[in-house]
Amino acid sequence: MKTSNQKIVHIQDSADSKVLSKAQKLFNSLIKKIDGQKSLLKQWQETIPNYQSQVRSEYEPLWEQYNQQRVELVYLFDAAYPQKLFHKTDRNKLKHLIEDIVTELILEHGMEELKDLYNKYNDTDFDTENQGADEDVGEMMKAMFKEMMGVEIDDDVDVSSPEKFQAALQAKLAEAQAQKEEKRSKRKKTAKQLEKEAKLAEEQQNVSKSIQEVYRKLASSLHPDREPDEAERERKTKIMQEVNVAYSKKDLLRLLELQIELEHIDQVHLNNIAEDRLKHFNKILQGQLRELQQEIESIERGFKMQLNWSPFLDLTPEGLMKKLEYDIQSMQHDIDRLKVDIEDFSVPQTLKAFLKTYKIPKPPKQPSLEDFLFR
Repeated sequence: MKTSNQKIVHIQDSADSKVLSKAQKLFNSLIKKIDGQKSLLKQWQETIPNYQSQVRSEYEPLWEQYNQQRVELVYLFDAAYPQKLFHKTDRNKLKHLIEDIVTELILEHGMEELKDLYNKYNDTDFDTENQGADEDVGEMMKAMFKEMMGVEIDDDVDVSSPEKFQAALQAKLAEAQAQKEEKRSKRKKTAKQLEKEAKLAEEQQNVSKSIQEVYRKLASSLHPDREPDEAERERKTKIMQEVNVAYSKKDLLRLLELQIELEHIDQVHLNNIAEDRLKHFNKILQGQLRELQQEIESIERGFKMQLNWSPFLDLTPEGLMKKLEYDIQSMQHDIDRLKVDIEDFSVPQTLKAFLKTYKIPKPPKQPSLEDFLFR
């Protein structure tokens, strides 16, 4: 997003050159893409604190309210269970509802005080049962990864939870990659490989020199110590700080914008950048674009995992806030509906009528490798 005093950096068609060169077209394209990614990143940076604030102030309190009502509901089911009105089939359904709700409240919301209620309706202890289940899943995952990816997890590694297993797997993969890199580095390089590395090193040095040159010209003209006027010295100090930040980030676009703002270069200068220098500029801009894209992708990936969204779905700052608004409304609707259910089910006959229509769901399928990878 451009401020009022910022001028757009681009190369224009001139009378001497009817068609822009390939490097000039690439320069303009990269500038446009970087500007768009900067704008998007700024939107994310402004949206994230607003999102977090609304989650804390509105969404999380609703979840607490909803969970407390579910606690009230399971104790209502618990009180109904021994009543003569409810027969064996009714009690099986009540038992399932209690176990289902209590398990989620313990595992996902940390309500460990409900473990006694869970144990009341089971022959095994909650902690013992879940530890055994997690270990079984861990052992299954170890076997699957060994078969499909050739990664063997040692028997002494703790895989009692998905989080511990994932940490062990990542450590194992990192170790395998390090060993692979070590073997590769020990191989004797061919003359062609050495020549290629030297060429890349020289090219990288030229790219670094190009951005250093832009920086030095700005620093030379802005050096605050050389300015006798106090107000002007203060202004130059602030601009120099921005120059230093841009240079540390290799933000060539911002450095060029500052050159234009300070009238160190004009449109004619941009139009006549030498082709070899322009190619170096394009290398810098390509790197800058990749970094911006990776930063944005990292933000979006984090929210997709948090929201349990597919990694292939598009997500925008505006879409994130709309999703939060929808979730808040849905949660409020669920709370209102649960209040009605609690009031209705406090009448045993109404609860019995509900249980008559309720069907216990089929057990979920066994977890697969895909389930683990995309959880």
